[in-house]
Amino acid sequence: MDRMDRWSRRQFVQGVSVAGLGLLAGCGRLPWQTQPPPTRIPRIGYLSFNAAGPDASRDAFLEGLGALGWADGQNLVIDYRFADGNADRLRELAAELARSEVALLFAPAPAPDAAKQATSTRPIVVIHADPVGTHLVDSLAHPGGNITGLTFLAPELAGKRLQLLTEAFPGASRVAALWNPANLPMAREYGETFAAASALGVELQSFPVRDPGEFETTFEAMTREHIDALVVIADIFLLSQRTRVVELVAQHRLPAIYTLTPFVAAGGLITYTPSSTDLFRRAASYVDKILKGAKPADLPIELPMRFDLVINLKTAQALGLTIPPHVLLQATEVLQ
Repeated sequence: MDRMDRWSRRQFVQGVSVAGLGLLAGCGRLPWQTQPPPTRIPRIGYLSFNAAGPDASRDAFLEGLGALGWADGQNLVIDYRFADGNADRLRELAAELARSEVALLFAPAPAPDAAKQATSTRPIVVIHADPVGTHLVDSLAHPGGNITGLTFLAPELAGKRLQLLTEAFPGASRVAALWNPANLPMAREYGETFAAASALGVELQSFPVRDPGEFETTFEAMTREHIDALVVIADIFLLSQRTRVVELVAQHRLPAIYTLTPFVAAGGLITYTPSSTDLFRRAASYVDKILKGAKPADLPIELPMRFDLVINLKTAQALGLTIPPHVLLQATEVLQ
């Protein structure tokens, strides 16, 4: 009887096992062939002040991501939002990204303030003029909060720009500074420019502008003051007015150096600024670290490491100016 019971139990177990295998076979796989759930592809938001056309800085960001193993459309999805040069749209687009399922926002200047207003919890990687001075972060070493990234603020730049201006045009002793005093980082930049002028023996005069309607009278005042050359300390306001600024500079035949490269692309003479492509390429490493679990509060803000001197020779010729060879040799790019 016991022997018969043992056989019955063995047949029952075998029957259940075969039935189970049959059910699994009907599902198309065996237990050891069970597939893990698909990995969710991370999604990031890209908030840009510019239009959606060709952009060397954006290309550098994608190259930086690629070097770290990320490829848009493969193991990463990038949601782009372009403000098309309209600063007022940045807040709306930032809020739109913050409401979506992005893991983080990348907000190069001048988008960081809009990104900060949109979310206090979603990680944000920025490129910003003065993240500490504008209270975007607590400090460069310990950002705190949900924001980290890079700054293109470098105190030595103000002195270098004036030095380049006086090397290119040795007769320039009375220099104007065109800037927006309503912008806190630009006030700091002006202060550094003023200090550099004193050290170089250059007389620097302040010409503040807050509204497009002030440009005509401001440049007329420069003429009355017999200004020899100009430094344009640009922020988002002046950047949005760059075509008009460059036109007025040419009209008044002033040698000018700018703090942002788009002015030279618009016909300005010289710019000396942190390398935008280098900053964007390095920003990719912050995205990589955050996607792998790092906290923005623990990632120090990095300073610029490479700088670009761009000279527009076509503009120089139109103004009847000659750029000395030793200044041309320092250029990283010469526009013919």
